[in-house]
Amino acid sequence: MRSNVQPIPAVPLSRHRASSGVKPLHVAAFVAAAALALWPWMAGQFVLHMAILACINIVIVNGLSLIDRSGQLSFGHSAPVALGAYASVLLVTWTGMGIVSSALLGLFLVAVLAALLGWVILRLKGVYFVLVTFAFAELVRLVLLDAAPITGGASGIAGIAPMEIAGWLFNSRERFYLLALVMAVASLGLMLWLFKRPLGHAMEAVAANPALAESTGINVLRIQIVAYVLGSVLAGVGGVLTARYVGFISPESFNTSMSVAFITMLVIGGRKSAYGPVLGALVLTPLPELFRGAVQTQHMFYGAALIVILRFLPGGIASLASRLRIARSSQ
Repeated sequence: MRSNVQPIPAVPLSRHRASSGVKPLHVAAFVAAAALALWPWMAGQFVLHMAILACINIVIVNGLSLIDRSGQLSFGHSAPVALGAYASVLLVTWTGMGIVSSALLGLFLVAVLAALLGWVILRLKGVYFVLVTFAFAELVRLVLLDAAPITGGASGIAGIAPMEIAGWLFNSRERFYLLALVMAVASLGLMLWLFKRPLGHAMEAVAANPALAESTGINVLRIQIVAYVLGSVLAGVGGVLTARYVGFISPESFNTSMSVAFITMLVIGGRKSAYGPVLGALVLTPLPELFRGAVQTQHMFYGAALIVILRFLPGGIASLASRLRIARSSQ
């Protein structure tokens, strides 16, 4: 009597290893990212300068992305950047604290202010929240401008000492790029880690449908306050790095154009991807230098880029790979 049991086909060992091991595409992406990160050290001072600014922008835009992915889009993200920069510098002058201690205390103050402000304004939705954040950013700028005896007013604060950590002075572009790169990678790691955890899932649920999230037991206001505080602290870190790298800050350094630039980076890079802020910052950071002689042209390019991305890539540059993968699989 013949058995009806069919033998299980053997899976080639090489195929099993390929499916369970590291994908070659991931290895190639890692190698490319590492090469891109190392390239500025060998490409000259201008590229190194652009790389430092891009890394700082990555940290700041990651903060904006964190707020956005909880369901609110801030139009005043320059405010926590300014507060982080000024607090870290003024605390050194007032208290004689070390640079790192003053930066940490300044970030703590940014977090407290963000929590208090968020508790009030996060009850607003949509365009009302956008307008209030814009107004708050302008208020911060005007206060810094009018408090000349403390902040230097329109003249700003010059001669800011470079960052020093554990006796290591980041007084050259080569050294500061290392610091900025570490902070950019850390902020990206935070985003990747956070949105694989329950808190990140709760943020995404709140962004998708606040009423449904509330009905499942999620405290929408609390989740958005946490996101707003974390996003503001990341922006404050960017402010600290900016002050210590440039060596000069003034209220006009943190105007509305800065907030618009951050939103543009986020949208062009991709609002729903952890890699969106990275791509947006890498693409758009060099533009002010390229259009230094024609500011209006820069704004026109921002507008044109936004229109093109929203029309053809609503998910930003970060969605391009998935769209190509879908197109290839459908063939």
